[in-house]
Amino acid sequence: MRVIFMGTPDFAVPSLEALLTQHEVVLVVTQPDKPKGRGKKMVPTPVKACALEHGIPVLQPEKVKEPEFVEQLRSYEPDLIAVTAFGQILSEPILEMPKYGCINVHGSLLPKYRGAAPMQWSIIDGEKVTGITTMYMAKGLDSGDMLLKAEVEITDEDTFATIHDKMAVTGANLLLDTLDQLEAGTLERIPQDHDAATYAPMITKETGHIDWSKNRQDIINLIRGLNPVPAAYTIYEEEVLKIFGAALSDVQADSAANGEIVAVVKKGFVVKCGDGCLLITEVQARGGKRMMTDAYLRGHAMKEGILLQ
Repeated sequence: MRVIFMGTPDFAVPSLEALLTQHEVVLVVTQPDKPKGRGKKMVPTPVKACALEHGIPVLQPEKVKEPEFVEQLRSYEPDLIAVTAFGQILSEPILEMPKYGCINVHGSLLPKYRGAAPMQWSIIDGEKVTGITTMYMAKGLDSGDMLLKAEVEITDEDTFATIHDKMAVTGANLLLDTLDQLEAGTLERIPQDHDAATYAPMITKETGHIDWSKNRQDIINLIRGLNPVPAAYTIYEEEVLKIFGAALSDVQADSAANGEIVAVVKKGFVVKCGDGCLLITEVQARGGKRMMTDAYLRGHAMKEGILLQ
């Protein structure tokens, strides 16, 4: 099958690599290069880097809906367009272009968690299971007919980083299964129940600002869901302190205010939350490296009684 692949971040690379094992990928479309680091050197997207390694032509449009770009796509005569975490909404002329349509690999069990950040929000919300859905793309946000699904367990130890990696591989395998069934004529289209849809909005820096009045498990889930990026954080004496790990603490501090540092112990510092206390086990100060809190405390004094903001 002649396939155009659209994708951008690390999450999409396994999907592209899987397609290359069984199909003719005639073109890769990805987002424009972006400046990175202190020198602002232009860096290719992970998908572009993968495509160039395999000698596949790459296009990087600012806007895929531009008529000139649409005609450029059409010249490749794709049987199918496969999309994994591309980052732009496809116009109707593109959706209608390929013989077999446009198929998207989405990081949730639709119709739950439509939108930009399904993996992060599934952890933040305390879900025990997430997964991948392949779907026909249609006008609207992740609203097209579903094709295949694969579940992925979320363990208590999982973070966004670990779920991301598991889901990327699961998505790649499910994409191949979907195309196999498509070619065999056995693929069933399942309309979504739009009334059951939930949304996973884009993650912003402010998403990670910890509200210490919430219960402990909700705070732990937020920390896990934003680890490693953009990271949950709090404000300690007017400085941002990123937090990457926390555990339930049996310290009793009923009279303390929410967000108050109630104890500094060998393994970290203890903070009062809405339903008890949390031990903060891994942090990163502004300009510093990420480290376990016991190591951080050897070089930084944390004061009991300080109220984290």
